[in-house]
Amino acid sequence: MVFARADVPLSFSNDPLKRLTVDAMARLFKACVEATGDPYFGLTVSRFIQFSNLHALGYALAASDTLMDFCKRLARYYRVVSQNSVVLVVEEGERVLLRSDPLVEMCPETEDAFVGFLILAMRQLYKPSFNPIAIAFHRPAPTSGSAPYQTLFCAPVTFGAASTTLEFSKEDLTQPLIGACPDLALVHDKIANDFLAQLDKSDVIAATKKKIADSLLLGTCTREQIAREMAMSETTLQSKLAQRDTSFQVLLDEIRAELASTYLRQAKYHITEIAFLLGFSDTSNFARAFRRWTGRSPTEFRRNDAGGRIPSLAE
Repeated sequence: MVFARADVPLSFSNDPLKRLTVDAMARLFKACVEATGDPYFGLTVSRFIQFSNLHALGYALAASDTLMDFCKRLARYYRVVSQNSVVLVVEEGERVLLRSDPLVEMCPETEDAFVGFLILAMRQLYKPSFNPIAIAFHRPAPTSGSAPYQTLFCAPVTFGAASTTLEFSKEDLTQPLIGACPDLALVHDKIANDFLAQLDKSDVIAATKKKIADSLLLGTCTREQIAREMAMSETTLQSKLAQRDTSFQVLLDEIRAELASTYLRQAKYHITEIAFLLGFSDTSNFARAFRRWTGRSPTEFRRNDAGGRIPSLAE
């Protein structure tokens, strides 16, 4: 049995806090390649990964409004499933780069499975004919050739890059997805936030952001309140955040911006209601803040990012 050959315990858990080490995954993939004789076993695995395998993050990804939303959510919550790399979304004019910067060296099969899953998942949510513009892998070039990569991704593929980077057309990534469900995405975003907080119990930024998100959902959020819930003074909280080169206001704006985008994609929320849900005293203050965050008014965002599916409401 490959698990025994790789010295990996044959036990399964859906708890994202319980993970195999990088070395264990490398041993397991090596044993699988030897057992199957398939040098592209990572690509094969990618066809069997389901959204549910990524726990709350997977369900949130499946409910995303657009593939851009999908990519940003992946970047935001990727640590729920792995701490081996940092995922970033980089917008460059009419193209968007989804970049994975490795923090440790992973086996090539892990990288193949991850990238393969992403493209297959995007096709499932958007359309079967969807393809990236290009893909650059961090892993070295496979000795058996790159033909299976070209076949799966239908795009130019290179190897040996500093980061794994998927390049997409911005037009594709901003199209509305038929299966979008903002309510479901919001529920699983909260679960993902809870897991991140557990991963970073000693991280004052993660803990503060979780407290802010929870408080905003209850309709009230102040620095005094958050500091009290974290069993420290306002001065201590500010000092700890300053040591991490941030502040309470910066974190509050980040969470408000994320929640505002989610609420605006849901027709049931009037813009006035969203303003008060996020703790603003009136709609004009919310509109000014939202324009500062995104460069657009809430109405413009709702009209454009909802793909015309959500009616504009007066600010």
